[in-house]
Amino acid sequence: MGDVVSAHLDESRKQMITDRTRGVMKEFSDVYEQQYAVALFNSVRFEIEGGGGTQSQLLHRKDPLAGRSIFSGNLFQHLEENRKFRNRFVSVPNSYKISLYESKAAHDRGLHPKTTINCAGYKALDSMEEYMELINNSLPGIKAKVGSHPFIKSATQFPLILWHPYARHYYFCVMTEKEQKKWHAVLQDCVRHSNNGLPEESTVQTPAFTDAVRLYRQAKGHYGTWDMMCGEPPQILANLVMETLHPELRNVIGPRLKGKMQQRQRNWMLISDAVYRQVLTQTTSRYDALVDTCESQRFQLDARLRTDMDQIITSKEHVSNKIRALVLPKAEKTLRSNVQPYISSILEALMDPTSRGFSEVRDVFFRELVEISKNSINGGDKEKLGDHMERLSMLAFHPVKMQSCYENMEQLNLEGLQQRFDVSNPSVFVSRAQILMREQMDNAVYTFEQLLNQSLEAQGDDDMCKTIQRCQERVLKKYDYDSSTVRKKFFREALLQIIIPYMLQQLSPSFSSELPRFKELIFEDFSRFLLVENMFEEVVLQSVSKDIMMAVKEAAVQRRHNLYRDSIILSNSDPNMLLLGEDSQVDWAAKFGVDEIEGPEGGGGKIDGGGSVSRRRQVVSMIQLDGVPLAYESCLEVPGVDLIPEEDAEVSEAKEDDEDEKEEEEEEEVFGPLDDPKSPDSVNEIRDLINPVVEMAVPVPESEENVSKEADGPEPTISTITMEDGVQEDVTHVTTVVEDVPRKSPRDKSSAQSLLQHLKGSTKKKADPEHQEETAIENAIKEMAAQEDDSEGSESSPKPLSATDSSSHGDSGFQSPTNEGLDEGEPQPLTNGVNGEDKIIDPVEVEVTVA
Repeated sequence: MGDVVSAHLDESRKQMITDRTRGVMKEFSDVYEQQYAVALFNSVRFEIEGGGGTQSQLLHRKDPLAGRSIFSGNLFQHLEENRKFRNRFVSVPNSYKISLYESKAAHDRGLHPKTTINCAGYKALDSMEEYMELINNSLPGIKAKVGSHPFIKSATQFPLILWHPYARHYYFCVMTEKEQKKWHAVLQDCVRHSNNGLPEESTVQTPAFTDAVRLYRQAKGHYGTWDMMCGEPPQILANLVMETLHPELRNVIGPRLKGKMQQRQRNWMLISDAVYRQVLTQTTSRYDALVDTCESQRFQLDARLRTDMDQIITSKEHVSNKIRALVLPKAEKTLRSNVQPYISSILEALMDPTSRGFSEVRDVFFRELVEISKNSINGGDKEKLGDHMERLSMLAFHPVKMQSCYENMEQLNLEGLQQRFDVSNPSVFVSRAQILMREQMDNAVYTFEQLLNQSLEAQGDDDMCKTIQRCQERVLKKYDYDSSTVRKKFFREALLQIIIPYMLQQLSPSFSSELPRFKELIFEDFSRFLLVENMFEEVVLQSVSKDIMMAVKEAAVQRRHNLYRDSIILSNSDPNMLLLGEDSQVDWAAKFGVDEIEGPEGGGGKIDGGGSVSRRRQVVSMIQLDGVPLAYESCLEVPGVDLIPEEDAEVSEAKEDDEDEKEEEEEEEVFGPLDDPKSPDSVNEIRDLINPVVEMAVPVPESEENVSKEADGPEPTISTITMEDGVQEDVTHVTTVVEDVPRKSPRDKSSAQSLLQHLKGSTKKKADPEHQEETAIENAIKEMAAQEDDSEGSESSPKPLSATDSSSHGDSGFQSPTNEGLDEGEPQPLTNGVNGEDKIIDPVEVEVTVA
């Protein structure tokens, strides 16, 4: 495959790619430097004048994923070098960059991963048909036949694919549909997080970069939204270069590719990936140098701004008024005829899926709190509450639990509006709304944690359920208000993103020749902070904003969207909320004694500063846990589905099965091969299954009569014996079986010690002491001991089984109450109360039930 790349990307073509990248970066750098000064001016002005939007009611967590990993488990990855699927251990840390290791042991040892995937710009697919549809459009003039086989054949029917328009594709598969759904949700979350690579807290670099990209594309004639605004700035710049370079190379190289259709598609993907990696390397280094240059001038620019801020603002207002007088009449005409009739349609298309998504966020949060309340009502201990709170704290970052919220937004349909307003793909708005859903969920969870912790410290945990419900009601009210505010802001921004590019595209040709003359009105010292192009866009934006605000206000009146009116301001009923927000995150594991190593969701390895591997909590429960045999090197030898548990309950069942098999093997060593289990046919057989027994024979003289007498049985008691392997067994049940045997000398009788040794080697089974009916084992032992003492003085009397030489109230602690008041020096008959009556029994063959 390397020969294909080198054959079509020779040195001259690589140099052409380098020159093209350098040219794009040069033009972009000029625009970025201008927008950097403008963004700095806006940031300093906002800092001085203050202002801002409505204060949020929910608290914000600074670093929610500190010490966390998202997910880990095993996947089968398709390797390009041998075209086979290999088992790989996959770890998704809190950076959302997917790391693939040779095995879990390699991950735990801190070895470097085989592959690391940055998911920015990718699309997570779970269907080979959807993937082939994208692939068939990659090369023009190559059309796949209906029903043609893909060049990648998945080893199972549950594939997972990461597709990128320029970079390398990744192919995985799993064994079950449940695994596929979970992994697909995780991959989608990785893509969603990676695409959101521009930090909002950067009030200078981020707006400067976004405005520079937008103005650069507008200069090339692209006014609409751009779906490849994905990832960190170097990745976005690489996409900017590939936007024009990729079609050119495809038209040149595509016709020269040899082989069948699938082979040409595969070769083109390899070539495209090689080009993208070359471009990304250059954009990374050049962007870093550009940022360093601008940051080095920031202190000087900031000082000048703070000194001349009043004069700069006055100059800007003067020039803006001149531009407004020129532009506003035509802008309003375009707005009335081409935009106003469609604002309500666009807003309705946005509001329906968005409102359903935020409503689902509320429902998911509410259901989790109900589970915690149930635990407190049912008497759950503190450790279980801590486990629930640990899970709740990461609810917003659980891709599977949040999937139902995200799916609502994926139903956004702007069909018919995309062509009119040049909206290339609604994915820009889908991703933004999903990010806002996750933020609101985390804010609600964090606020609930802080309020609950405050309540527990003040009131204790006497009435946990009521405390949880009070905190829940307060948080839900705050969520309703904040989600309404966030949604209205999202609607306004989305409408501006759709309408403003269209308005600029319609107005720019008319005023592009007249705008340069306004530069003469700006002082040279202020020219770096005041750009005519930016002021022109602000005038257009102001002309549209009034209609957009009115449309959102009218929508807030409709009850079905659950929006608060702007006139309704929720007063802050919690004066200490801001102080709570300054507190650190509640450590529920330490508060309630939850195991920090294993955690409620499993763990993944993390290398600490000392080089050792420490365990970090994992947001999503593992599909495949330690101890599960997955030593298959190829998915062509796929393991059975039973070997890949998917949930904790299934894992525990597998462990119990393994333990049962070990016990059966031990029983076979003692009792021999076991027969297949059969259904019991009588009451006695059922009783034997409930109370397993083992028989041991004690000889009695032939001349003695065995007399039985029914009486009420004693209360059950439990005694213990030590087996040969050192394991202590509980003895709770003694029954007797009368059988005549030839009389033997007392010297030939088995001693108590020998009988106990025989008992140790004859059983491994246990019985539940709660289901026993008899307790006479200790009684029998002590009475037989008394008879054995008598036999020392008389050779003609039999010597009973003895476990202790003490009195009926010995140190064993298991003395039956039926022995109280008996004469210690006089042998007493052995009693048994199976049928509710006493039976006077001589020492005979003893049947012992062991618990």
